[in-house]
Amino acid sequence: QVQLTESGGGSVQAGGSLLLSCQASGFAFSDYCMTWFRQAPGREREGVAGIESDGGTLYEDSVKGRFIISRDNSKNTLLLQMNNLKPEDTAMYYCAAEAFCGGGTDFYGQGTQVTVSS
Repeated sequence: QVQLTESGGGSVQAGGSLLLSCQASGFAFSDYCMTWFRQAPGREREGVAGIESDGGTLYEDSVKGRFIISRDNSKNTLLLQMNNLKPEDTAMYYCAAEAFCGGGTDFYGQGTQVTVSS
């Protein structure tokens, strides 16, 4: 059974940091592109960052230089270090697995809420 479980969300002030974690099970984690996407109320889903199975990374423009995505294939874990958070980063954050980055979401978790106050 595929499971993706996010944790680490919370409420912070602008300029603060959070570390999101996603624990995966039930599929060949190391073979998949893993991504983070977010969705705020009334807004479209937005891809935030992705990391290929070989470790290559890509970021949405608004988070470049502030967010770092990483993975530990030995622990089936995906991380998102978020620094210098801004109120516009407020959203539910989800981790997702794709056969290849940009190929469409195969699995995703329940999400973790991030709220940034000004």
